[in-house]
Amino acid sequence: MKSFRNTADAQLLAQAIVNTIPEPFLVLDADFSVLAASRSFYQTFGVSPDSTLGSILFDLGSGQWDIPALRELLGTLVPSKTTLDGFEVRHDFPGLGERVMVLNARTIVYDDGATSTILLTFRDVTHSRLIEAQRAELLAKAEDLLRQKDILLHEMEHRVANSLQIIASILMLKARAVTSEETRHHLQDARQRVLSVAAVQSHLHASEGIDRIEFSTYLEKLCSSLGASMIGEGQSIEIRVIAQPGSVESARAVSLGLIVTELVINAIKYAFPADSEGSVVLVTYEINGPDWKLVVSDNGVGKPSGGPPEEGGLGTIIVKALVDQLGAQMELTSSHSGVTVSITRATFASHMPIAV
Repeated sequence: MKSFRNTADAQLLAQAIVNTIPEPFLVLDADFSVLAASRSFYQTFGVSPDSTLGSILFDLGSGQWDIPALRELLGTLVPSKTTLDGFEVRHDFPGLGERVMVLNARTIVYDDGATSTILLTFRDVTHSRLIEAQRAELLAKAEDLLRQKDILLHEMEHRVANSLQIIASILMLKARAVTSEETRHHLQDARQRVLSVAAVQSHLHASEGIDRIEFSTYLEKLCSSLGASMIGEGQSIEIRVIAQPGSVESARAVSLGLIVTELVINAIKYAFPADSEGSVVLVTYEINGPDWKLVVSDNGVGKPSGGPPEEGGLGTIIVKALVDQLGAQMELTSSHSGVTVSITRATFASHMPIAV
């Protein structure tokens, strides 16, 4: 400023700088009289320089700035050299309607220590506040819809669980009533398939989710249930589960659960024709990113002729259909030391035991 020839030139530059500020802007003296105002201030609030310059801030317009809290805050600026940030004013301005303005202020104290000015900016945040209010309203509605959805889901889960238990009970009653041993076995197998689906459903309910479940926990509970219902008192068969922790989609969990049910039932029924100590059915599950491997093996007598269902058996048909549905490949190996069924999604290098 020292390069200017006179004070008038410096004032002209200062006013030009003020006018370039896009937001309404005021320069006040220590008594809050307006020394300068930006062009945007005049345009925004529809006032003239004659009614603005030299007037006290709190007397401008219809007295919209005569706010006790604002008076108090501005009154602390000069003596303490502090700043004012984010002071919000909501007012029905003439010609503008209701607006929300955010005020920010800075104090400049000159070298003599006795002279100071206040720089005051006004920012119209009406639109952003409206968007925030709409967003909050939409969020509240979304949360309400989610609560309603949860209530409906819990009700649906409860009804599905009851329905599956009723079906399983009916199948058990029918199995006890029929005289044909073959029919009885088919009904018992069907009951286990229903219970397998019910186990997934109950696990989904316990995990409070409908998309994914912790599969290792589900697999352990499923195999425990299969052992309790399928292994007779005179059989010394153990079902072991080795599964890596990780969640899977509920749809895949249902399919894998049905596969495990079929293979474990098959092993219990055919792998151990004579009771012997150390009879084991081993179920392993590994994951590697999007790929996985499920193996059900036993240390029984292998696949005897006339034992497990052949190509047309219902259990075999179900397993193959589910494997295809999962986009996986199935491999069966049999020897005198047992049967191993491996179901693999993509190329998978196993690090778990696949036989017992």
